[in-house]
Parts: sequence; structure tokens; C-alpha cells
Amino acid sequence: MVAKVGWSGPGIDLRSAGALGLGLLFVFTGIGHFTLAEPMAQMLPQWVPARIPLIYLTGFLEFAIAIAFFVPRTRRLAGWLAAVVLVLFFPANVYAAIERVPMGGHAWGPVYLLVCAPLQVAILAWVYWFTIREPGSGRPTGR
Repeated sequence: MVAKVGWSGPGIDLRSAGALGLGLLFVFTGIGHFTLAEPMAQMLPQWVPARIPLIYLTGFLEFAIAIAFFVPRTRRLAGWLAAVVLVLFFPANVYAAIERVPMGGHAWGPVYLLVCAPLQVAILAWVYWFTIREPGSGRPTGR
């Protein structure tokens, strides 16, 4: 059973709200794969084949994950997929920062990773807390 209490008062399901927020995040990032496909392709090394189609494919993947976050019975699976995607996509951010790709802050160079890495960790924690962990775990017991 999902607890419906929290800092916002009774009736608020924080796990659902967190999952919906993740869904919106993945919709937003998925859109970027279509509107910024060329700059995103530059985030990948030259040796990666079919970079533009790969960017589109990963955009569709992010949309699929977003949809799964919106459906209560698929949220946990979406969480696992999102966690894997976040970990697998991170090397592209490292490459882009080292190469100073002019896309979304990567031109800052390795300094960008001081922002990106903690943000990725925060998003992974968000994914874990609201979708992967079993309901009720990590919650203090009442006294």
C-alpha cells in the first residue's frame, strides 16, 4: 500500500508525483534528441556509426521511458531503464566536455562535469527513491 502523506499534507502520493516529474524530465530530454540532433551527434566520438539515427533512437527510448513513468504499473521498470540509460549516456557527457563540444555547457570543458556529475547522481537518486525502491523502505518507523 502506498502512503499518501507527506510534507504537502494528506492525500499527496509523493511516489506518484516523483514518477510523474521523472516522466516530464524524460519527455523534455527526449524532445532534445529531435530538435538538437546534430549538436547531440557531436557529443559522440567520430568512430560511432550512424550517430544521427542513434540520437533519434535514443530519443524514442526516452519517450518510451517517460510513458512508462506515467503508467503506475510500469513505473518500477521505467525506473530501472532510466537508471541504465543515465549511466550509459554519461560517457557521452564526459567525451563532450573533454572535446568542448558547443552543446549545453560542454564547451566549459571538464569543469562542466562538476555540474553534470552531481546532477546525474541526483537524478539517479530521484529515480531510485520514487520508482525503484520498495514502498515503505527507507522510511522511519513511527514511535
